[in-house]
Amino acid sequence: MPTPSLTALPIRRLGPRDVTACADLSENRQWQREEHKWGLLLTAGQGYGIDDPEGGLVAACVVTEYGPEGNPDLGAIGMVLVAERHARRGVGRRLLRHVMAAAGTTPLTLHATPMGRPLYEELGFKVVGHADMLMGDFFPSGAPERIPTRAATAEDLPAILRLDAEVFGTDRTPLIARLPAFADQVRVAEEAGRITGYAAAWPNMDTHVVGPLIARDTETAKALVTSLAARTDRPLRTDIDMRHEELRSWLRERGLEPVAVNAVMTHGIADLPGDWTRRFAPLTVAAG
Repeated sequence: MPTPSLTALPIRRLGPRDVTACADLSENRQWQREEHKWGLLLTAGQGYGIDDPEGGLVAACVVTEYGPEGNPDLGAIGMVLVAERHARRGVGRRLLRHVMAAAGTTPLTLHATPMGRPLYEELGFKVVGHADMLMGDFFPSGAPERIPTRAATAEDLPAILRLDAEVFGTDRTPLIARLPAFADQVRVAEEAGRITGYAAAWPNMDTHVVGPLIARDTETAKALVTSLAARTDRPLRTDIDMRHEELRSWLRERGLEPVAVNAVMTHGIADLPGDWTRRFAPLTVAAG
């Protein structure tokens, strides 16, 4: 039987049962397998993929929607991957056009690598910012922390969700409510009984990823990162908004090294909603 052309292969919805196939696709493109992250994204978001008649996936991506169910305010596109042997044949473009059509009038955002950015620009995405990926062993300053933090409890979840929606600019309950099960740590900063910031550290291969990182100010963000780092032996990885230069410099002083800079892009909206001054790092760039 002849192999069907790529344009004839149907695009289907992906779900949690497709985690292994998605991880295999990541590995095919020399990305880490990241099965733990794929599991979250395919549960909290909606995956799209093209099956390879010879086995596995030709391509995949995930869209995580935020806001009212059925009428989202924002959709984040992530994990856009095309198998090496099918690369540069228009598959990624076809998949993204399908996702954009499915989104309709919902504004979209994504983090673009330098390699992927030209395609996204061709599809009408505009650069609105940049994120600095940093990674390494964290070395504490040794000075006492001026801002206390503590482990989050189940009773904190409503306040965390309210703070997150205020800072992010839309409701992310389906994603953030999964943090306690997904992350190894969730910690909060609190003043006079009011939560002023929160952060999580979740396992990804041999690192702990710090994200989300939402805080009233830079000192609160530093305290949250320090408290997370004190409770893991793994290197840290995080993606800091480039506008937070003080925090980025501090993280470099504490041992984290720049790995990559990705462009934050939007489609159908001039800029991301919410308050960037308190939004230091996403849960994962794949979820916006």
